[in-house]
Amino acid sequence: MRPSLFSQTPSDLTSTLENLGEPSYRGTQILEWLWQKRVDSIDSMSNLPASLRAHLEEAFTLQTLTHAKTQGSADTTRKFLFRLHDGRFVECVLIPASPALYGERSDRHTLCVSSQVGCAFACKFCASGLDGFTRNLTPEEIAGQVLLSEELSGKKINNIVFMGMGEPLANLSHLLKSIELITSPWGIGIGARHLTISTSGLVPQIRKLADHPQQIRLAISLHGATDEVRERIMPINNKWPLSDLFDALRYWMEKKKQKITLEYILIEGVNDELKQAELLVKRARSIRAKVNLIPYNTVEGLSWNRPDDAHCRKFRDILSGNGVSATLRLEKGHDIDAACGQLRLKEEQLNTPE
Repeated sequence: MRPSLFSQTPSDLTSTLENLGEPSYRGTQILEWLWQKRVDSIDSMSNLPASLRAHLEEAFTLQTLTHAKTQGSADTTRKFLFRLHDGRFVECVLIPASPALYGERSDRHTLCVSSQVGCAFACKFCASGLDGFTRNLTPEEIAGQVLLSEELSGKKINNIVFMGMGEPLANLSHLLKSIELITSPWGIGIGARHLTISTSGLVPQIRKLADHPQQIRLAISLHGATDEVRERIMPINNKWPLSDLFDALRYWMEKKKQKITLEYILIEGVNDELKQAELLVKRARSIRAKVNLIPYNTVEGLSWNRPDDAHCRKFRDILSGNGVSATLRLEKGHDIDAACGQLRLKEEQLNTPE
């Protein structure tokens, strides 16, 4: 398969253009057509010589993913399903700002982006791993979700969370290149501080990411304040228990000097005992983390349930009452199969690639 032109950085294009005897400024023109003008064909790059356009057509492709389906929500959260070149599907979720947090006039639009097709880590609450792991997404497939979501929604994406399908740190090299495409002035141009990477807890990769120079934010899918509870939900905890994970998070804090977010999905009768909230206070305070509480989104094929809202608020109040910054996300996307991978799983069961 030809590589996507969207995968090319300025240095990549410089090498290509030198081999063709073309001036280096053609690279700037190509990137402008791709990322600012967002053309849908190489032939539309009208200020390039016809011979160069012909070579680009022969050597590269443009399209990396196409729109397959949109699910809208009563609260304007939307889930997009995209079809990849090999017939697989990937999904992402566009979440508008909460007026309670950002005010009625806020223009904050967060996109939850996928990094893999499926997932190998088998977190027990998650639909992404129900059909196993298929493959990593390429850098341009990751960044392409932002471009296509903006086109479909008519909204400027200004906040990105790598918390969709897959484990981002298991695809670290492609993830970092996609971040270059997303953050560079010649690319999408979203600042690194507006990017959050969510991981189930790959300890060596957390340390590698801590050494990365950009000020990317980090979120941890914790979901249990003790090893016993977390192991019921997160098989990765058997390899890297909480003591190893929090050692890596302290290393992150030394390098980045910014708050970590602990993501905690509340599952009835599994991890929502108020004793877990008390222990979570100690975990969060040990690294000065904030906590994002998310009531469980029901997944077909999984038997766990969502706690009632009143109990979720009691859990949150224990955290808040003990000096931990805690948010409780009740309203976003519960009516659109918002749990990771559900829409993709349904679509692939109906349209199995050859």
